[in-house]
Amino acid sequence: MAKNRVLSTGLLVLCCLLALANAEYVLYKDPKQPVGRRIRDLMSRMTLEEKIGQMTQIERSVASTEVMKKYYIGSVLSGGGSVPAEQASPETWIEMVNSFQKGSLSTRLGIPMIYGIDAVHGHNNVYKATIFPHNVGLGATRDPDLVKRIGAATALEVRATGIPYVFAPCIAVCRDPRWGRCYESYSEDHRIVQAMTEIIPGLQGAIPANSPSGVPFLAGQTKVAACAKHYVGDGGTTKGINENNTVATRNQLLNIHMPAYGNSIIKGVSTVMVSYSSWNGVKMHANRDLITGYLKGTLKFSGFVISDWQGLDRITSPPHANYTYSILAGINAGIDMIMVPFNYTEFITGLTTLVKTNFIRMSRIDDAVKRILRVKFTMGLFEHPIADNSLTKYLGSQQHRDLAREAVRKTLVLLKNGHQADKPLLPLPKNSRKILVAGTHANNIGNQCGGWTITWQGRNITNATEGTTIFEGIKKTVDKDTDVVFSENPSSKFLKDHTFSYAIVVVGETPYAETFGDSLDLTVPSPGPSIIANVCGSVKCVVVLITGRPVVIEPYLSKIDALVAAWLPGTEGQGVADVLYGDYGFTGRLARTWFKNVDQLPMNVGDRHYDPLFPFGYGLTTKSVEN
Repeated sequence: MAKNRVLSTGLLVLCCLLALANAEYVLYKDPKQPVGRRIRDLMSRMTLEEKIGQMTQIERSVASTEVMKKYYIGSVLSGGGSVPAEQASPETWIEMVNSFQKGSLSTRLGIPMIYGIDAVHGHNNVYKATIFPHNVGLGATRDPDLVKRIGAATALEVRATGIPYVFAPCIAVCRDPRWGRCYESYSEDHRIVQAMTEIIPGLQGAIPANSPSGVPFLAGQTKVAACAKHYVGDGGTTKGINENNTVATRNQLLNIHMPAYGNSIIKGVSTVMVSYSSWNGVKMHANRDLITGYLKGTLKFSGFVISDWQGLDRITSPPHANYTYSILAGINAGIDMIMVPFNYTEFITGLTTLVKTNFIRMSRIDDAVKRILRVKFTMGLFEHPIADNSLTKYLGSQQHRDLAREAVRKTLVLLKNGHQADKPLLPLPKNSRKILVAGTHANNIGNQCGGWTITWQGRNITNATEGTTIFEGIKKTVDKDTDVVFSENPSSKFLKDHTFSYAIVVVGETPYAETFGDSLDLTVPSPGPSIIANVCGSVKCVVVLITGRPVVIEPYLSKIDALVAAWLPGTEGQGVADVLYGDYGFTGRLARTWFKNVDQLPMNVGDRHYDPLFPFGYGLTTKSVEN
């Protein structure tokens, strides 16, 4: 009898253990299961509240562990310049990201959130990160392999701070340099922009051959999900006015502004961000034909579509005039995740009401959530939700700075080299007795990096991050016995009192981002023109332009001995000196038409009335001194 009781007890324990094992198995948490099955299993368990939470992206300043848990928030972002602390270390970033993630993991279903950040020329919000040249310069390299390597380096630096998602690349085709975002565009020619989508395999990893069309991809935990932006036509607005109207036929839109999206989707881009702009008067954030019809339908994109910052608000004019309508229009157009970013309760309440009153179908919500979960499962977020400190060593590493320096060298476009072709000024001699370095941009990291650097606008950040200024690069390059004199804005008396072998004048635009950079005149800001006139009128000079686009330069050209377009080179100013002094030759060619005057704009290669100062593809070359 006692023996039977022991046997019965043993069987009962075994049954309990088996039941417990079965109860603990959750299909969507099993990485061995196909992504599609995991999505279906998880979605079958989700409430409307949990689904709408996944569609909500909020700014880090309003996020907390409690908010993530209470509202089932699907994503958090850092806006431009939004950081956990001034000069925050990678460890501080990781601690912040993980704190939000722990809130998400503590929810009923434990769906991890995805943290996103702008990394448009390196990990540009973060102190001590490598800042690469902006896209306007990279287009002049015509080197897809270079941008792929930059993408891989950027991914490592972003992961070094615990972040798995970047709002990059910008694949706009800027057709008018008056646009304040023109420096975010690789070229006026869609073919160059298409080639530069090779940055996506750099960021995400190379998608395997024979992968299904349109499926998002991520190679592992040293890579980041990418975001092609801003869909579509953002670079074609009238007079280059930011967020304005692109007037174009459907063929023009598809032939000029759309092609790079096809390339991006083929390469497995995870997300696509919608543009603030309109196409023929229809706001892109409300354009169902192009988002659901063309992007998701024709191009078979199966990642998720994300709005821009307060993108729904701006569907109406003035913004936020009828937020209920904006939610209805944006979600029904096919946007899956909304960058709210602050008033998340208003968005959640509004969307919930619209679904419950049948203005938005449940099938539309399910499509959005399915896409968001597909990206999260593909990224391995469910298996690796918490970041660690193992990659912190990559932030601002010497290897990445060397890569950025190489990129700077290749972006430089030589527009003029001597008043006579047989008497070039460049490359400069290293062993001159005394030289002058002048200009507002010669010894200023902030100016040479431009917008989207540490802060959104990139202004007033002279020493806000680590790097090498152009002046510092020149000093390191010339002979130790050469006297290098720096004067930002030398007076006529100063110039008369000194005898210089030559001068290097570095001037350009002050940093800006988005609408703040819109310009109808495209002039070099004061005191740039007077510095050029004073210095180049007194001594043989090289002018190095630090700008996000072509600017008015023809009035000063006759006084300038040599002219270099250096664009916005980033933190590694040594690369400029490398080429000025002949350690490497000039190889860059214009990826943008350089106009004579703004009355000619817009003017792009192939136009009937094409009369540039320097044409698309122009760029003088030099050989390295060794050769």
